[in-house]
Amino acid sequence: MTDYYDMSPQKARELVRGGRITGPTSGMCAGYAQANLVILPRELAYDFLLFTQRNPKSCPVLEVSDTGSRQLRYLAQDADIATDFPRYRIYKKGELAGEFTDVKKFWRDDFVSFLIGCSFSFESALLDAGLPVRNIEENCNVPMYKTNIACTPAGIFCGSMVVSMRPLPREQVAEAVLVTGQMPRVHGAPIHIGDPEAIGITDITRPDFGDSVTVREGEVPVFWPCGVTPQNVVMNVKPKIVITHSPGHMFITDVKNAELKY
Repeated sequence: MTDYYDMSPQKARELVRGGRITGPTSGMCAGYAQANLVILPRELAYDFLLFTQRNPKSCPVLEVSDTGSRQLRYLAQDADIATDFPRYRIYKKGELAGEFTDVKKFWRDDFVSFLIGCSFSFESALLDAGLPVRNIEENCNVPMYKTNIACTPAGIFCGSMVVSMRPLPREQVAEAVLVTGQMPRVHGAPIHIGDPEAIGITDITRPDFGDSVTVREGEVPVFWPCGVTPQNVVMNVKPKIVITHSPGHMFITDVKNAELKY
């Protein structure tokens, strides 16, 4: 991942489209925002949009596509939603039907795509402030966990929040809260600090998504709302088909993280 730290988003998307980048995108294209993905049939799009509006911390919407379109108007001009994520997941009736490096053959004219802010975007801000980002240090995916934090229901959509975790030295937690709190369009400030069991996480070494990272002596686990929350909700709702990104495998936009601050 560090090999792509200084790469342009356009070049990174080209490599993704060509199948040369298929892994997690944390640490890539420093300074540029990344996005999660949810693709739904149009008949479910209003309920999902309402769900995102009622749950902006875990589902901050950056862009919604036109019905049936694989193009974007704001986040990138040359993008293809069906090819420019390193890895996708397809759920059918709440069950994972497979992972793919593109979803062109599954595309439908009634699909609506939601691009949702990603906490990878504020990792650059944390690094710029001299704060550690353990998943980048250890060259792995960020750990993500299902919690007991209930989302506000909307239409057919309901479920609990997923969080991402980054351990920090106790004396640096307050600064991390201030740095990330300036970026509400990519999840903003942490939702919980400290005891994982208080939010329903029984074993911090066994994330539900992503990879486990080292928590060193004197460090505190810090949890942020995560854009994998819609996937957790989908598993409860069981619509006929939903396409998402594979956790940690994001779309790299042409938008600077600085543009997403207050």
